[in-house]
Amino acid sequence: MEIYNLYHDGFLVRTGTHTLIFDYYPGKQSAGGLRDGMIDPQELRDENVVVFASHRHPDHFSREILDWRENLPQVRYVLSDDIRTGEDVHKMGPGAVLDLGDVWVRTLESTDEGVAFLVKTDGVCLYHAGDLNWWDWEGEPPRARELMGQRYREQIDLLRGEKIDVAFLPADSRLEKSYLLGMDYFMRTVGADFVVPMHFWDDYAVCTRLQNEEQTADYRNRIASYAKRGQRIL
Repeated sequence: MEIYNLYHDGFLVRTGTHTLIFDYYPGKQSAGGLRDGMIDPQELRDENVVVFASHRHPDHFSREILDWRENLPQVRYVLSDDIRTGEDVHKMGPGAVLDLGDVWVRTLESTDEGVAFLVKTDGVCLYHAGDLNWWDWEGEPPRARELMGQRYREQIDLLRGEKIDVAFLPADSRLEKSYLLGMDYFMRTVGADFVVPMHFWDDYAVCTRLQNEEQTADYRNRIASYAKRGQRIL
């Protein structure tokens, strides 16, 4: 399996016979290929591509992905049902299951908008959180923070017993000292063989910070560390 960091929450994953693209967001770049963290559909014309978007926020969904059909006529789309488009795509709300035959998808309800994806294909299981996270913001009322934690834990608990190979989990430094809450609960409750931190924009120092946290000692050797857009993660 190989993974490319596209940007923010965006990743391309090759699982063997499939190429899965999650939450593509080009940002300010307008051109480039995979090594630049950009998708040029011409590069993928011979691949079996499935594209996912977890919700409508512009840092998770770009309408550019729908134009890829011009070069990838067989591409398939699995989108959160809060994304408004008249295109022929598969829409999924929270708590849904979709069986495409060669790809199986289950969704959880986000603590922000849209869904998180659990995807099984080619004998591997991937989890992409989207914006499902323990968003514990400093300054929010205590009751709101308590309910946020409760909502997050309830969703993650639904994954107990799943054998997850790779989990893409938010580690947003804007949450300050709470940035690790969601990842830590996930790893201690569900776990994954490999963890890819995300949702930190250009703040790649988060990867180093995670390696140095005392709280991650039990699983830090499973946390990916990467430092630039377009980087390949094996």
